[in-house]
Amino acid sequence: MAVISGFIFLCMLHGAIAQDHLSPRGPRPVPGRGDSPEPTPPPAPPQPTPRPEGCEPRIINCPIKLFFTIDTSETIALQESPPGILVENIKEFTKMFAQKLADEEYRGQIHITWSIGGLHFSQKQVVFSQFATRESFIRSLSGIKYLGKGTYIDCALKNMTHQMTHHYTGTKAVFFAVVITDGHVTGSPCGGIKVTAENAREQGIHVFSVAASRNIDELAMREIASAPTEVYPDGYIAVDIVDGRPKIKTDSIDRIIKAMKYQAYLECYEPKCLSTPGIPGPKGSGGPKGMKGNRGFIGSKGEKGKQGDPGIEGPIGRPGPKGETGLKGDKGEIGASGAKGAIGVPGRNGTDGQKGKIGRIGAPGCKGDPGDKGPDGFTGDVGENGPLGEKGEKGDGGLPGKSGPTGPDGEGGPKGERGNSGNPGPPGKKGPPGIDGLPGPRGEEGRRGDFGTKGGQGPDGKKGEKGERGPQGSRGRSGEDGLKGAKGDQGLPGLRGQPGEPGGPGGNGSMGNPGDPGPRGNSGPIGPKGDNGRPGFSYPGPRGPTGDRGNPGRRGPRGGRGECGAKGESGDQGTPGESAEPGQPGEPGERGPRGSPGSDGDPGPMGDPGLNDCDVMTYIRETCGCCDCEKRCGALDIVFVIDSSESVGLTNFTLEKNFVINTINRLGSMASDPTSPTGTRVGVVQFSHNGTFEAIRLDDPTINSLSAFKTAVKDLQWIAGGTFTPSALKFAYDNLIRDSKRARAKVSVVVITDGRYDPRDNDDLLKYLCNDDNVVVNAIGVGDMFKNTHNDETLGSIACDKKDRVTGMKNYVDLVAEDFIDKMETVLCPEPVIVCPDLPCKNEPYVAPCVQRPVDLVFLLDGSERLGPENFRHVREFVQKVADRLGLARNKADRMRARLALVEYGKESENHVAFQLTHDPDIIAAGIAGLPYLDSSSNVGAAIIHTINNVLGTGSARLTRRNTEISFVFITDGVTDSSNLEESLSAMRGAQVVSTVIATGKDVDQGVLMKLAMDDQDAIFKGKDLSELSRSSLFDRFIRWVC
Repeated sequence: MAVISGFIFLCMLHGAIAQDHLSPRGPRPVPGRGDSPEPTPPPAPPQPTPRPEGCEPRIINCPIKLFFTIDTSETIALQESPPGILVENIKEFTKMFAQKLADEEYRGQIHITWSIGGLHFSQKQVVFSQFATRESFIRSLSGIKYLGKGTYIDCALKNMTHQMTHHYTGTKAVFFAVVITDGHVTGSPCGGIKVTAENAREQGIHVFSVAASRNIDELAMREIASAPTEVYPDGYIAVDIVDGRPKIKTDSIDRIIKAMKYQAYLECYEPKCLSTPGIPGPKGSGGPKGMKGNRGFIGSKGEKGKQGDPGIEGPIGRPGPKGETGLKGDKGEIGASGAKGAIGVPGRNGTDGQKGKIGRIGAPGCKGDPGDKGPDGFTGDVGENGPLGEKGEKGDGGLPGKSGPTGPDGEGGPKGERGNSGNPGPPGKKGPPGIDGLPGPRGEEGRRGDFGTKGGQGPDGKKGEKGERGPQGSRGRSGEDGLKGAKGDQGLPGLRGQPGEPGGPGGNGSMGNPGDPGPRGNSGPIGPKGDNGRPGFSYPGPRGPTGDRGNPGRRGPRGGRGECGAKGESGDQGTPGESAEPGQPGEPGERGPRGSPGSDGDPGPMGDPGLNDCDVMTYIRETCGCCDCEKRCGALDIVFVIDSSESVGLTNFTLEKNFVINTINRLGSMASDPTSPTGTRVGVVQFSHNGTFEAIRLDDPTINSLSAFKTAVKDLQWIAGGTFTPSALKFAYDNLIRDSKRARAKVSVVVITDGRYDPRDNDDLLKYLCNDDNVVVNAIGVGDMFKNTHNDETLGSIACDKKDRVTGMKNYVDLVAEDFIDKMETVLCPEPVIVCPDLPCKNEPYVAPCVQRPVDLVFLLDGSERLGPENFRHVREFVQKVADRLGLARNKADRMRARLALVEYGKESENHVAFQLTHDPDIIAAGIAGLPYLDSSSNVGAAIIHTINNVLGTGSARLTRRNTEISFVFITDGVTDSSNLEESLSAMRGAQVVSTVIATGKDVDQGVLMKLAMDDQDAIFKGKDLSELSRSSLFDRFIRWVC
């Protein structure tokens, strides 16, 4: 303390000595006005006060440690063409950054020195420079070669923090890090970006995030950078594409260096001089008005202020909400039973009243034990119900309820008056010029532009799809109540009965009110949905002979009890009888003798005929599918080569696997024995960088079925590394094709990639598969995760320069499109062989369908313009083939077998009957040959009404046979005028018509098709096009359905 006091005294003493050298203050001789023609000289400026020893300004040393963390993964290396060019541009950006870092004095108060280090990373991290000088760092920077694999940003941040905090032991320095990446990651094995970035900030590292290009993950870039967002992640970018050429963004470098210097100044500068204020100098002349300063940096949050004075008392708060209802009190105790009253005086006999009407029959009582039969007594009067009990006393009041919640806080008091401003202080000295501020906030958006001229009317849009079926109408009102029936005649009065015995004790009291329902139980777990069963087979047998006349039927059951009569008027109350003891219960009677056995029942109806061997074989074939025909592609080996690199992405890799599975589903069964010389075998190679290739081999003994192959494909995991396509093609041939291919097998290879590959790979291997003439290569090019198009030149080399073997698409989702799967099915298996099992029943004489029962089959053909002439020809061929296949009736009197009719319909009044219901093949052939194509619109409802009235007939003019199944076969796409469709469907139900629908193509109205099929999905037969109607499997299924 004494040292400080002495230092202050020394400073004051020097100040006093300095004042003695100034000119004496007080009056001085000044020439009078007009004594001299010269202007009055201005006063001499004051001399500066010399600083005491120890108070001179000094420069503070401020070392800065800067560490670059550069992303050289595949998403950076292959993002721009040629591969690796973006990495070279980032290296140039870093070099220009380092060249601008020079040791210097900042604001005349700190001296900045730079030490620079760095690493580059992918799945691993490579430190290319420890902390060194600028020149040494730039020399080390030139040795970076991109790694080209996956991206682990969190591990790079973790290693960066370790390098900056454990490999530096000098004086206290300011730490800065510049992370150059795109933010896309393929994994987070080190805890994630957010955790590792926060750990770096806790170690005192200020992190700047710089975008490598415009293709970035903004969320990841914000998580990397330090706060505030106006400084560290402020839209910095290293390389931008301008007019198709890369441009280094030097303005990002200048803004980052400026922010670094200012942050270093805030951390390094610490004023340490102790001084006392000197005598204020004379007031200087007013300087010019300064320019408006730039926006300053955001200041740190101030300390919490002192507690203010309590405000005035606020108004009374609003009343709180009503408290909850108190608990219900306990039930009071049962009162003591009252004393029995004295016996009253017997009343006098009353006069005989009129006999009342017959009362309602009472409810049957409980069955008692059988007693001895007593003498027949007289029927007594029914006793009256006993009086109701007294109402119980009210229970005690419940416990007081809980207090309600606290009411809302009262409104705050009025704001205090503003205090008077203090006197202005003396003007300070002019400060040094401020540093340039950061750019101001973004300006407001411009006003909305004027409305453009109104465009002309566009072309008419396509006809919209048919809307969904409307909701079901509400139930109709109930009918009016009928008139009340007339009152029945009064019955004759009965004889007066003897006085009855005293009535027994009164019955139980009325049932109490039901209690409150208990809480609803939790729903049980939903069971698994069962598989849809196949439709059953019902073959009615021939009608049996007429049976003999039966015996008279047994007597019918006894009729129900009639309605009760009206209630009679109550009679006068009789004299209460004397109480008596109840009689003894009778003993149970003996068990009766066993009844005689009943007569035999009548014989039951005749059962259906049993199934023969062929029926059993047909049932097994249609139920289990073990005897179905199958598709075979011959001796075929298929190898899929799919891209599993980082640029593909996990979602797209999953779509690649689904494409492989969906394609193989179309190619029929696989070879059960992989070593067999016949059958189809499938292999898969997934590739990324060298050393990561994985394969499902053609001769794998565990892949002996389609389900085993699907499981193996689904188990493939995304590698997320580099792209070594040429080496993958060589791997596929050397490991899957060359050593395991079969002598007579055709080999097809399907390669899926975006066409890019690592330039470090050997591009001569792109045509490696072309050296074998037995190998056919198909290349599929898909855009990558950055929406970049595929490389056609590379794909052409993979496909051996055969352009017809190259397929391009924009998105990976197009791989699993139905049309593309159909195309690949044709490419891989152009000439399939359909093999059906040799069933013993097929060698027996063929029995035509629809022989053992009568069927009237009516075809309703949609002849609208949507059908087209070519499809119209296919439909006529189909109807003729059905006529040839079915067993037609032998003559007009034949009550079995099938008859056919054909109706073509167009608009509402345009219905053409080619031929009525007939069994004659010549009439059918002539009607089909002479059927014209209407090429009109479509109205199926009017066609149904016309067919029912003119082909089936109505009433006595019915044209169908007795007990015949009537079947309508609609050939349509469902796009029709459905204004009267509901009416026609009701007419079909009334005529007991069974419907079947044949639809082709994808542009169909499913709602109309379901209505025509009576909401039976199984009754709708769909094919790719109308040319498939005569295909064996679809045609056979249709014949089995209608018969």
